[in-house]
Amino acid sequence: MTSTGEKRRSVAIAVAPNGARRTREEHPGVPLAPREIAYAAAAAAEAGAAMIHLHIRTPQGEHTLDPGIYGEALSELRREVRNRMIVQITTDSLGKFRPRDQMAVVREVRPEAVSLALRELCPDAASEAEFAEFLKFVKRERIAPQFILYDANDVVRYALLVDREIIPWRNAPVIFVLGRYQLETEPQPHDLLPLFEAAKPVETFATFMTCAFSPAEASCGIAGALLGGDIRVGFENNILLPDGRLAPDNVALVRAVVEPLSGLSLVPEDVDAMRERYLV
Repeated sequence: MTSTGEKRRSVAIAVAPNGARRTREEHPGVPLAPREIAYAAAAAAEAGAAMIHLHIRTPQGEHTLDPGIYGEALSELRREVRNRMIVQITTDSLGKFRPRDQMAVVREVRPEAVSLALRELCPDAASEAEFAEFLKFVKRERIAPQFILYDANDVVRYALLVDREIIPWRNAPVIFVLGRYQLETEPQPHDLLPLFEAAKPVETFATFMTCAFSPAEASCGIAGALLGGDIRVGFENNILLPDGRLAPDNVALVRAVVEPLSGLSLVPEDVDAMRERYLV
């Protein structure tokens, strides 16, 4: 039982409202245009999300890293969200963009925060020097990184790059991503266990988030929260509510994790507290 004066731990919630692949055929409410994304972000912020993971699309609905479209989306977000959310852009390659292209958009846009898939941006030893130089820029510009780790091999390699100072932060935020888009298998909370087994030294992974390409998105996120982490939800990863019904919007997916938190002595973290932890 929680005593009246006991402080409850806060959990940061991020929303990924569209992703790189989700279409209107899959869900008519997927926000694609910059203004639609901004409206979705503002509604998610009201529901308890403190970060938006931002993907942008061309007018034809295709994934892009175009700096101009990013600029338009960021302007719309500033108008609708102001400072109520951390805005994190993606560098997702989707098999279309090379690491040099992915790094170039960060240099041009200079966002508040960025997600970086280790296996895309630094796939092998030959790519380490360029990756290290890029990360020096990210650190110098005070852009908040979040490193995407898909499996235990990614976790081990990430820790080694931290030890070798290729990655110039000792405890940068990471996100454990369970599953992939349109896979036959659906990740479950126990799929976090191999990543945690590999996540040593523990202090390197002190700030972590969980997301899952699965209808079990909420339970995977809550499992991660109970282990000390944060949560990401949204149409990028999943369009179903925990009971199997189609989620009407991204807000419903945010609420699907916000509501159980209070019964677990956890509360959604506000954006100021999240900024203190994530802007390393």
